[in-house]
Amino acid sequence: MANPASIPNPVMDRMRAGQPALGMTVRLGHSGDIVRIAKATGHDFVFIDVQHSLFNLETIGHMAQVALGCGIAAQVRVRSVDDPNVSVYLDNGVTGIVFPDVNNADEAQRAVNAAKFAPIGKRSVCGGYPHFDYAAVPLTQSVPALNDAALVVCMIETVEGLRNVEAIAAVPGVDVIHVGSNDLLVNMGKPGQFDDPEIISAQERAIAAAKAHGKFAGIGGNRDVQRQVKAIHKGCLYVTTQTDIGFLSAAANQWTRGVREALGQTPA
Repeated sequence: MANPASIPNPVMDRMRAGQPALGMTVRLGHSGDIVRIAKATGHDFVFIDVQHSLFNLETIGHMAQVALGCGIAAQVRVRSVDDPNVSVYLDNGVTGIVFPDVNNADEAQRAVNAAKFAPIGKRSVCGGYPHFDYAAVPLTQSVPALNDAALVVCMIETVEGLRNVEAIAAVPGVDVIHVGSNDLLVNMGKPGQFDDPEIISAQERAIAAAKAHGKFAGIGGNRDVQRQVKAIHKGCLYVTTQTDIGFLSAAANQWTRGVREALGQTPA
């Protein structure tokens, strides 16, 4: 019989095996259907973007439970390391929190405190978790399993965060050092310059910091397949591919353009 406290985590399983975990950033989809689409299109997790989009708690709870049921992970990018809903998300099926704009070790520790139970963090316990189908699992089993399942992702999105990336990676309980390419480039004064040597160097520094402290490295905001593949070859294993908006827009554009070109019309 399977251990009742076992929580499948395809993201951690892939990264521990040295393989990239691919996530669809979700901003438009507001139901479990987008989770199933992510699974059907080869993604290992959904990256629910609460920082930039409108989601309510019940919606995220339903999406997270679909993720638990269909075998991928629901991760939520919260608004900050002080977002008061971190523990609520994790109590209701989410298996990873992405903390934006982490600038120093103190902020990384606040992230860990919110997402992990003692002795690693300071998260509060409750009874009855959907991760175990609400079975009565003893805290001696549930707390370690939930701690292992609660991925803590710290985003490096400023020059200050990059300057402190080694100290951030050294904080116990941090699992992933994730470079937010768009915001970091804007903070550098180089918006959209994804091939600039400074951002390439920043990614490499984050990868080295993660490796030095036994953590995983990630890359986001870079919506180009070849750049993502290069980052994976360098050591990034936590990768957001594209937003649901981007996927829908690209496919719709390709389709209408194909129809109009077949009819001899100029695409809009």
